[in-house]
Amino acid sequence: MSVITVGLLGFGTVGKGVYETIINHQERLQAILGKEVKVAAILVKNIEKHDFPDKDVLLTDDFQKIIELPKLDVVIDAIVGKEPGYTYLRHAVKRGCHVITANKEMFAHHGSELKSLAKKHNVSLGFEATVGGGIPIIQTLKKLLNANQVERIEGILNGTSNFILTSMREEKLSFESALKIAQEKGYAEADPENDIEGYDAFYKAVVLSELIYGKAPVWEKSTRIGITDITPEQISIASSLGLRFKHVASLERDQKGVRCTVKPVLVGESHPLYRVEGVQNAVSIDADIVGNISLQGPGAGMFPTASAIVEDLIHLETNDFPEIFAEGEGEGIEAALPVWAMIGNLSNLELPNGFEVISYSSDNAVIVKSSEDAAASVAKDDLIAYQILGNHHFSDVRTDQVQPV
Repeated sequence: MSVITVGLLGFGTVGKGVYETIINHQERLQAILGKEVKVAAILVKNIEKHDFPDKDVLLTDDFQKIIELPKLDVVIDAIVGKEPGYTYLRHAVKRGCHVITANKEMFAHHGSELKSLAKKHNVSLGFEATVGGGIPIIQTLKKLLNANQVERIEGILNGTSNFILTSMREEKLSFESALKIAQEKGYAEADPENDIEGYDAFYKAVVLSELIYGKAPVWEKSTRIGITDITPEQISIASSLGLRFKHVASLERDQKGVRCTVKPVLVGESHPLYRVEGVQNAVSIDADIVGNISLQGPGAGMFPTASAIVEDLIHLETNDFPEIFAEGEGEGIEAALPVWAMIGNLSNLELPNGFEVISYSSDNAVIVKSSEDAAASVAKDDLIAYQILGNHHFSDVRTDQVQPV
């Protein structure tokens, strides 16, 4: 039986998951591929920290020894950071190897270049694991793109922030207490900035944007807001309105181009993301023919991420990169006026023209419809505007309390 020879870059949590999955599911892989899958070499940062039992596998801290192997079919990137992963994968592609990566930061910055290089050298590039861990978002979108135009994506793309918000609501915890629990459980790093400030979710949104719309959003014009300012009091007020806080990445192509936001929002019971709790990730996709499709599952971890990488290994020959919109093609859609929950101190609140009061549901919240700029203009330290996604019915309408002036 012929062999698919793999070079594995990185042997941390994800790298070990990939190696164990290949070893433990070898019979299944052979049945599907008709070939044996063999990890021939593993790149590590410090050899002395690893006691590797299989002497047939080259364990090295020198990438050059891997790229110069006599036979090398696939290089799997399971390391973090923009470099050296980008450089390593460029070398692998130029050698003629198929490549698979789980590195969302690197791929958000360099995915376009790697796709072009892979196409030039007639090799495949798998990146399912860069976005949803074990959720098959990329493959699903590739299937949708054959006939559907994706109009909008809303996703919970970071399990750490979702766990914190869930814990704050269910256990009535402060942000700091919920973060500490997330760190104790291994859901959050010692330095959690990438997760709680939205960088991780933003990188994933960039990858999705390039796949769906053929281009990335303009980074400087995108919105990225973390969850550190959300308080138990705000969560309690939102709950009284039938709403839940979620840290959501949104992509939409409007008349100005690709619009990307990562920020705390509120969702009601009818929204697909309402019941996505704990460390789960989910993506809600709106397309013009099929309508709404929602995918939910584990967004990170050893075996969910390994699952995505091994699925890419199986689909190597079909990992193409469809382009939906040519540059300048299409007018996009005109964005509807957003709905906001303004939570906090409403005393002496005066709403200028451009606001429509939908509901005054409590002494601490007013529901309005306005532009994003208008909502931001009246927000202050003790009054914050959070966008409400989807349709939500507010039964207690009391517009006598706050009126536009």
